Amino acid sequence: MMRILVRVLVGAVGVLGLLTAATFLLNTESGAASFGLRALGPLGLASMRADLFALFATVGVLSLAGAARDRADLLLAPLILIGLALAGRTLSLVMTGPSPDLVPPMVAEAVLIAILVLGRRVLGRPQA
Repeated sequence: MMRILVRVLVGAVGVLGLLTAATFLLNTESGAASFGLRALGPLGLASMRADLFALFATVGVLSLAGAARDRADLLLAPLILIGLALAGRTLSLVMTGPSPDLVPPMVAEAVLIAILVLGRRVLGRPQA
């Protein structure tokens, strides 16, 4: 029962990643605004579409694959990516000082990390 619950949670991380990726690909300016970003011309839009789409699509695809295949190893890359994002936000907090705007995404990333760590511990290992 625990494994099923963890797979559902990890799958939800995957769906969230893919929805966010789709937003950056299809509705870039709106997606960027929700992250406090604004493009400076076509290069900025292209960079956000490419880089942020790639980040969130990778988290989404690998999390969904890990949940669907019951494979903990597939969660390592999403865990590293979200962990690095949280580290960058923490560095920003230290460099620029506290801001209420920084708290919600940091909490969200911490929750996603907790789910993925749980997935790494509970989901299956590939057979050699």
